[in-house]
Amino acid sequence: MIPIRITLADDHPLVLAGMKALLERVGDMEVVGEATDAETALEVIARETPDIAVLDISLPVIGGIALAHRIADKVPSVRMLALTVHEDRAYVEPMMQAGVRGYLLKRSAAEDLVRAIRAIAEGGVYLDPAVAEKVLPAARVDESTPGKASQHELTPRETEVLRFIAQGFSNKEIAGRLDVSVKTIETHKSRAVEKLGLSTRADIVRFGVSQGWLGDLAK
Repeated sequence: MIPIRITLADDHPLVLAGMKALLERVGDMEVVGEATDAETALEVIARETPDIAVLDISLPVIGGIALAHRIADKVPSVRMLALTVHEDRAYVEPMMQAGVRGYLLKRSAAEDLVRAIRAIAEGGVYLDPAVAEKVLPAARVDESTPGKASQHELTPRETEVLRFIAQGFSNKEIAGRLDVSVKTIETHKSRAVEKLGLSTRADIVRFGVSQGWLGDLAK
């Protein structure tokens, strides 16, 4: 069995030690690097190219949000999980926009860290239930607004494509799953977001939460 390779970044050594101890007890996970500041984290991630990078948002020097942008640019193959005490949408949205595939609260880490890593490693996303409740209101589509459609007006394939996007899959990954071209996926996505009035990946994820598409990943 090939282990899930993970790097950890948190400015609290005790938190790092706790996460490492937790993950080392899991047979198919391997911690391959650690850092206590963003600059060091970027160096470690670039060197080790892990499958998953667990990032504290409040890192010294450049911070977790800026680090996420740098990782997405420099090592795009790495899937990121934000680990934080912050539950506010003001933190959730920037991290999602930066490309993170998971958002986990530190108070939930002992129970849900392994689950979140597995969900992301399998190509999905993970939202802490407490965070999902906060972003959910903004995900609802106002069906009374002119030009806005409900989910029921999407074609089955548009719905399928949008669900995969909400779950964190790339256009290429979705094309492979559905055995169609990337261009076809892009067309379905474009039509779906136009019908629903969605603009960003964060909007799509929030809409996915409202439809229950991420529920299986959070169990």
